[in-house]
Amino acid sequence: MLAADTAVAGGPMQNASLTLGVAVKLARIDVTLWPLPAVAVEGVQIQTQPALTLERLEVRPAWRGLMQGQLELTTVLVRRALLPQTAIDALLLSLQKKKQAAPVAHGPEAENIENLQYIPRRTVLDNVTWISAKGDRISLDADVHLSAQGSPDDVSVKILAGQLQGATARLQHLGPDWTLAMAVGGGTLHGTFQLQPAPRPGAEFVLKGQLQTRGVEVAALTRSPKPALSGRLDADTTLSGRAVRIASLADVLRTQSTFNVRQAVLHGVDLARAVRTVGLSRGGETRLDTLSGQVTTRGRAGQLSNLAASSGVLSASGNVDVASNRALSGRISVNLAASALGSAVGVPLAVGGTLDAPEVTLTRGALIGAAIGTAVMPGLGTGAGASVGDKVSEGLKKLFGR
Repeated sequence: MLAADTAVAGGPMQNASLTLGVAVKLARIDVTLWPLPAVAVEGVQIQTQPALTLERLEVRPAWRGLMQGQLELTTVLVRRALLPQTAIDALLLSLQKKKQAAPVAHGPEAENIENLQYIPRRTVLDNVTWISAKGDRISLDADVHLSAQGSPDDVSVKILAGQLQGATARLQHLGPDWTLAMAVGGGTLHGTFQLQPAPRPGAEFVLKGQLQTRGVEVAALTRSPKPALSGRLDADTTLSGRAVRIASLADVLRTQSTFNVRQAVLHGVDLARAVRTVGLSRGGETRLDTLSGQVTTRGRAGQLSNLAASSGVLSASGNVDVASNRALSGRISVNLAASALGSAVGVPLAVGGTLDAPEVTLTRGALIGAAIGTAVMPGLGTGAGASVGDKVSEGLKKLFGR
């Protein structure tokens, strides 16, 4: 084994800095020739803003390639890395600028070398932490095996900390499909995906798939410390998307799901109190025996439709939109049995706020109707007036076109 500390590693550091276009610091370099060739660097700091740091980066090339004067990577190990997304973006921008300034290689052989030569057949991540642009952190272990063409053959992931903590997942390439098996939130998620590669460089690839979710705790799927909904989720989902880059897939992916939540609890909203008070409701919770509906998403926005919920004397239905910034908008109709309100009448409520802090209010027309109903027939007339007032308001909108 050969070793070099930072004083000896001035040459490699300078080469790395020139290659990346960003200053690089290394604490130590180890070179092993037998039984397997390997180069390891420790204490790596890529001085973007903020910095990318790696406790250890180990690269293992293939003996056969070395004997032929070629560098073919078999395994790359990354241990205890801290990878802020803003730093990754800055590094990619620097590499793109250097690539544009460098001479362009021509011919299929050069293109093949650029695409495959430095892609390792196996990548191992040991306690690697990624930080999103918003500051959310997720730490994981992963073992990724790629095919000779550079596509994932077998990927195993375990979430150590952050959203979905404790979840494990495995993605395998079996025949023409990829299969996903995931354990999360006390339940399971199984999926099958089909990928149509891009017909030419720069063109879009197409992803299609189906997912089955069974017995997953909804709160475990959210990143909020105060989730809007908890309960056991069963769902069937179809998804599709077209994109040039994997990183942009989340912005264009479309999904359609039918779902049912058992032992559901709506947090932050007390629907029964909202109906009884016929006014603004913030805080509290609503326990439901059943909650079902459909979810359609386009990118980071979504819509909940055909919502149906019931619990004891309460039942509700409606539609709600979820914007990309997590803002809520929509309408639901809540019914309380006669023993709870004095009449089994539906009261229309407008949904607002955000996923983290939902709120419900009477619609403007319903509020006017509720006031009239209370004046004419206190108690019984309040809910009925709200319902009639909302219908009158909707009729006026249609009549005047607004």
